Amino acid sequence: MMRKLFLPSAGALYLNRPSKRRHVFNQAVDKFERYALPGYKYVIAHLYDKYRRNLTISTIAQTGYTLHGFLIFLQETGISDFETISRKDIANYIDHEQERGLAINSVSSHLQTVYAFLYYLVDNEVVSPDLIDKKIRVKLPEVLPRAIPTEDLKGILAVVTSVRDRALILILLHTGMRIGELLQLKITDIILPERKILLFIGEKNLHGRVVYYNREAEEALNKWLAARDKNSDYLFYGYSWRELSYAAAWKIMKKIIQKAGLEQKGYSLHSLRHTFATNMINAGLRLEVLQKLLGHLNIEMTLRYAKIADGTKEEAYFKAMAVIEKGENHEYDRVNPELQAVFEEKELFRADD
Repeated sequence: MMRKLFLPSAGALYLNRPSKRRHVFNQAVDKFERYALPGYKYVIAHLYDKYRRNLTISTIAQTGYTLHGFLIFLQETGISDFETISRKDIANYIDHEQERGLAINSVSSHLQTVYAFLYYLVDNEVVSPDLIDKKIRVKLPEVLPRAIPTEDLKGILAVVTSVRDRALILILLHTGMRIGELLQLKITDIILPERKILLFIGEKNLHGRVVYYNREAEEALNKWLAARDKNSDYLFYGYSWRELSYAAAWKIMKKIIQKAGLEQKGYSLHSLRHTFATNMINAGLRLEVLQKLLGHLNIEMTLRYAKIADGTKEEAYFKAMAVIEKGENHEYDRVNPELQAVFEEKELFRADD
């Protein structure tokens, strides 16, 4: 049993002398007292420690904001005792922040703030040093999950018995939507006759776009529409007909993965988006079209995101070489005009190269 950190009351920490730093600290104390999330007193003590060490206003404010979100995540995943936090919980938190559509540098910044808090708890013997022994580091090539192989995907779909869960999984798989975008989706955003979904404001890039779904997803969607409660405006809803939370959606996916016996593979909800991107590019979809469907502002992100299979590269090479060897006129097709414009804008293509 770890020694409990002595926690003075928030009132004892409340600072009355006027200053901007004190005002920011007092606001944070008020917020944590008001929501009373599990472990909030530890956060208040951590913030007070930063205040005593004369850290900047922005540091105190950012720490309070990030740790408030961290406590909400822990509460939604059923963790109420800091002594039970594991390295896997930290990994799930990273996944949660990515699914919210945060830029990778923001995810990394949030993770650093959480680790600073955990170091504070270790120093005060609240949690075990083992928790920070091997820190999880966020690196872009490692953060993006790999596509789910066909055999595993069949295994996942085979165990889905819930009408709602099947619709949720198939829509993510066949549209490439981010989970945050799907959870905000309302019935009025779906154009059923045209099998398309309107995303008026992209979660990550603040640009609207249109995504489409196939016949398999359409069948699952129609079954869910017939069974769902009509009191909610959201396609997938939770308590009081509000939008389904990320934690609830992740529990759905986690249960399905476990039922399929694939819990050791590291799949997540985001894996479905990556699977969509990989499958589409390997089926011959033009890269700039995939960029639009995924909602990427930069085509470089799409290039990193979608992994082209060796078989696809081989097929594309011999198909192109056959055209060249025949001596056919293919000047217009040498560079797609739309893609060339993108390359020129990004300085990836130059006329004199």
